[in-house]
Amino acid sequence: MIRIRPARAGEAADLSALCMRSKAHWGYDEDFLRRCEAELAITPERIARGRVLAAEDEDGRLLGLAAAEPFDADGCFDLALLFIEPKAIRRRVGKQLFAAVAAQVAREGAKRLRIEADPFAAGFYEKLGARRIGEVPSTTIAGRMLPLFEFAL
Repeated sequence: MIRIRPARAGEAADLSALCMRSKAHWGYDEDFLRRCEAELAITPERIARGRVLAAEDEDGRLLGLAAAEPFDADGCFDLALLFIEPKAIRRRVGKQLFAAVAAQVAREGAKRLRIEADPFAAGFYEKLGARRIGEVPSTTIAGRMLPLFEFAL
């Protein structure tokens, strides 16, 4: 049983740590992870904006999170974060979080969701029906390119 709900301000540190564990799961080295830390930090202010969702199990343990932010005035939102606790990967948590955040921004008038994907997550987004539209430079690591996807809502 997985429950998706709005994140709580008091969970900011736990959610940030979950993001880092999830990123580390893919074998990135310490230097890379350190460079990603600020980008993956969940703050109470970000949670207060109302677009951070948390997934938890029946015992209230955090399993993952997703966050979206407005991207442009043309009805596009950015899937800013989607991270899953490593033990919960491949248990449909990501799929449920993605569906929930997509539905949330659609209610806000979004027409599409833009996704700068980690290369290890590209297949996941393709399976969900996102269309690869190119690549973008990483804002964290110079010279690193990330797959860019778009998901129609």
